Formats: sequence, structure tokens, C-alpha cells
Amino acid sequence: MALFSTPPRSICILRLSAIGDVCHAIAVVQAIQRQWPTTEITWVAGKVEAQLINALPNIKVICFDKKAGWNGIKQVWQQLKSYRFDALLDMQVALRASVLSLGIKAKYRIGFSKNRTKEGQWLVTNQHLPNTDSIHVLDNMADFARFIGVSFTTPEWNIPLTAADNSIAAQYINQPTLVISPAASKDERNWLPERYAAIADYAATKGLAVILCGSPSEREQQLGQQIISHSQAPITNLIGKTTLLQLTALLRAATVVLAPDSGPAHLATTQNTPVIGLYGHSNPARTGPYLSQSYTVSVYQQVAEQHYGKPLGELPWGARVKGSDIMPQISVAMVKEKLDLILSLSSPMP
Repeated sequence: MALFSTPPRSICILRLSAIGDVCHAIAVVQAIQRQWPTTEITWVAGKVEAQLINALPNIKVICFDKKAGWNGIKQVWQQLKSYRFDALLDMQVALRASVLSLGIKAKYRIGFSKNRTKEGQWLVTNQHLPNTDSIHVLDNMADFARFIGVSFTTPEWNIPLTAADNSIAAQYINQPTLVISPAASKDERNWLPERYAAIADYAATKGLAVILCGSPSEREQQLGQQIISHSQAPITNLIGKTTLLQLTALLRAATVVLAPDSGPAHLATTQNTPVIGLYGHSNPARTGPYLSQSYTVSVYQQVAEQHYGKPLGELPWGARVKGSDIMPQISVAMVKEKLDLILSLSSPMP
């Protein structure tokens, strides 16, 4: 039986990071808004992620600065001291989020199921999702909607972009375009720069323009320069040159996106742009681009089965593998095959 039979007055969403998981959560929150348009939504999010959530209609965003440490937590508590929510949807199992949640007053404090929770979340919630066999993170988050009484089938996203955001995309994309977002959160999860370059060269022979995107961090800038140095094709380098919403517009206008396990892969998914996801360290069935599973290039199964000595079906839900020797097992030919598939389809996304 659903937790609410009538729309609640107010709900608080606690999902601080990262961009990809926030994209998953957006689909859930917007499903709630469609069914319960009068319910007030407050979202506690990290500073970078708040840039994206602030663009969404009818959501009050409380920004949490994790770099501020304990003071950052107290600042959130201070902003919410006069609030008492009908429900807190605690969509993050990190210990920091569990501590932060203690200062958020709510009648129902809803956490993940017992077979999905960790890091103390079970101790700070009073309602728990039923145990689930769902694999993808988005499907696990969707259970929050179903638990409180909101129907959820296929995810939908509405991220409004301004004319200025779209003009940036129009400035750089005026023909079929491959956008490469080459950097994952850790360097060992990146593909090799010379192989990104080989795909850029191949895409150019198919009539595609090529754009690099990413954050302004030094490691991403260096990766971009390495790709360009190995490539014969003209490449537009926008790494560090776009805001999060400008990047979203760019991904919307792209023909196809190539990325490892990273936020831009999921941002592109919110825009219905096909994504070739590169996976080796984590299960793409759990963390891959939700609408582009058939385009994923993955060596995860063989690597994980070798590492754990068990078949994939017997591994824990969140099983990961580590090592700098994993991503090189993805060949250029594997990625070319997926790119050819997408280009051969007149309507690659449903």
C-alpha cells in the first residue's frame, strides 16, 4: 500500500551528488511533480549539482557546500530549521548525507531497501523501500516514487534551457556531430587518448564534426590536449569552456556522445541523445546510460568474473573492480561498431 493516498503538502529530496545520479533523481522528482503538482518540493544538493537543479521548475534548492565541512552541514540545517516535511526522500547512502539528514525534520524519513542501503542510512530513516531485484540505479530511485504513491514507468526529463544556452550549442553544432566527453571521475576509468583520437578520425570520415567537452580541471585539460595531439581530424576543444547548462544544450544538439562512466553520459540521456558508454570498472546495467544500454561497450563482465572468481549473477549488486589495465581492454573496433550502429539508424532513440 502506498504511503500517501492524497498528495502530501511538502517533500524534501536529499541527493547531493554526483551529476549522473542527480540526473536519475530528476526523472523521479519530475514524475512526482506531474502526479502531484501542488506538492512543494525542496531539494538539498551539492554546489555543482545545484546549477542543474536550479534550472528546473517549481523546486526550492538548498545548496550544500561539502568543502565547508561541518559548517556546511550547519548552514543547511539553519536554512531548513522552520521546515517540517511530510516526507524526506533520502536518495543518498553516503555517511555525509546520513549525518546531514539528521537536521531535516520530516514525518516520514524514507531510505533505500535493506539490500541497497549502506553507510548508516538504515539508522537515520524510519521508512524503507522494499527489497528489490532492480539493477539500474535509476530503477532503484524510482522505487521512492512508487513507495509514496506515484506511478513510474519510463523516465522522462524536462530540463529547461535558455536561449543563451541553446545559442552556444548552435554556435558550435551545425552538422552531424560526435561529442566526446573523455574523462571519468578517476583517471583509471578513462579510455586511452590515442583511441579517442582514432574514433575522432573515424567519425570525421563518416561526415561528423568532433567536439571535446569536460570540466576545467587540469587533468581533463591535459587529456583533451593528448587526444588532439594524436588525432588527424579537426577537433573543437570545449573542455572547461561551458557551464553545466551550456553543456546540456551541447549534448542535446549532438548526434551521438562518447563517454566513460561519467556525468555527461547521463546528461546526454536526459536529452534523448544516444550515448556510447565505455565501461570496465562498474556494471553498465547498474550505472550505464539508461536509454543507451544497447550502445554500451563493456568489458566489465569478464573482468569482474575473473577478479571475483564468480559468474556475474552471483556478484554483489555494487561490485566494482579496480586497475589501470581494464579500460585498455576496450578496442577501437568495439567502439566503431557501436558508432556505425547509431549512424545506421534514422531514429536511434525511441
